[in-house]
Amino acid sequence: MITAKGGRLGGMTADPGDPTDPADPASLRSADPASLRREDFPVLRPVPLRWNDDDTYGHVNNAVHYLLFDTAVNGWLLEATGTDIRRLPAIGIVAETGCRYLAELRFPQAVWCGLALERLGRSSVTYRLALFAERAEEPAAVGRFVHVYVDAASRRPVPVPAPVRAALVELDPSLDGAR
Repeated sequence: MITAKGGRLGGMTADPGDPTDPADPASLRSADPASLRREDFPVLRPVPLRWNDDDTYGHVNNAVHYLLFDTAVNGWLLEATGTDIRRLPAIGIVAETGCRYLAELRFPQAVWCGLALERLGRSSVTYRLALFAERAEEPAAVGRFVHVYVDAASRRPVPVPAPVRAALVELDPSLDGAR
């Protein structure tokens, strides 16, 4: 079991004998996403649904989940860094995303997005995300979102900017001494 800040994801430290190895992102992806709960995410952000998010089948269209993930991560980054991340010399480009759908969401439900740090690399950040209906403890969807930081002009990979690294301490307090 991965534990940190009361949850299974946050600080990414493994309990002895646990087959889930935080150094191996594949083992995290293989963990049962339906077992995740709100407390597994150090940050929960509201992500409002809109009327047009529902499709002809009466639920939020699958593509909207990616918009909600993107909005939650970048909204959190703007607040947590205290700066307009679009104006940094290095910008986060989405290199990979994924979503596992577990239950339907519908407008006008209140939806919350949980954010946790799955991996921090030299030039990339991998977030573990989940969408929760207003009073649900179990996720309606679980996602993965990878930002690769690139120079805003050249688009070549660069280290994760200092303000972003500093903000990531909220998602993983063990990073506090690693700056």
